[in-house]
Amino acid sequence: MCSRASSIFSSEENILCLSSPITLCGDLHGQFHDLLELFRVGGELPETNYLFLGDYVDRGSHSLESFLLLIALKVRYPERIWLLRGNHESRQVTQVYGFYDETYRKYGTRNVWRYCCGVFDTLPIGAVIDGTVFAVHGGLSPTISTMDQIRISINRFQEIPQEGPFCDLLWSDPDDEVTGFCVSNRGAGYLFGPDTLKKFMHINGLDLVARAHQLVMEGYKWMFDGKLVTIWTAPNYCYRCGNDAALLTLDDNCRSKSINVFDAVTLSTTNLEPQYFI
Repeated sequence: MCSRASSIFSSEENILCLSSPITLCGDLHGQFHDLLELFRVGGELPETNYLFLGDYVDRGSHSLESFLLLIALKVRYPERIWLLRGNHESRQVTQVYGFYDETYRKYGTRNVWRYCCGVFDTLPIGAVIDGTVFAVHGGLSPTISTMDQIRISINRFQEIPQEGPFCDLLWSDPDDEVTGFCVSNRGAGYLFGPDTLKKFMHINGLDLVARAHQLVMEGYKWMFDGKLVTIWTAPNYCYRCGNDAALLTLDDNCRSKSINVFDAVTLSTTNLEPQYFI
């Protein structure tokens, strides 16, 4: 299945060109039963189109099941679900934050982790929806001003570099107090301000930038006069944060934007099974 999914992802461009209606989902981080709840709340495939913004693995206890379900759905419905790469879809990061250990514990071999990392290397970087909404995991880069630069100049079929535009797009964060770009305390990527976003959107004819990457307690957060939205889709993150999760649905050529907020589920209350969606 990893081989089949990699073949499909490899045929897609660095920047996907998608159309509404579509539902955008933020970080999942291995919370498998909340992923099942996501489909219950947002709608089943193939009736609903989905764009996931990355960070499928690490920290949660069911990263493998979460990622494998998503790539199985991609194989089954390649024109109904799309997956972008997040900063955790990385060999270096997953060896620190849990995915490597989880796969080894469940299978007693490193091969499953290696197969999944091979899929990571094929995931697209971003998406443009109806020509006006740019979706990416993290944010902007000081060395990227146009979509064509992302389409042409970045080789995504590799481990995420520790610096450079590929790294920046997956690691950067918006900040109201920043002018231009400044170094991020994450140790990778940058903080960028509203002036930077405004210039990027003007050059590329955008109305909205949708991203994930940061925990927000309400599940979503609008910034920069409604020009940027952060979507977070791992409720009760790490099983202790108490936050909500959210989905962003774009419709009517992206003129209609609706937020769907939902809570974490427990094993005692969910009756959904993985095969329900395949």
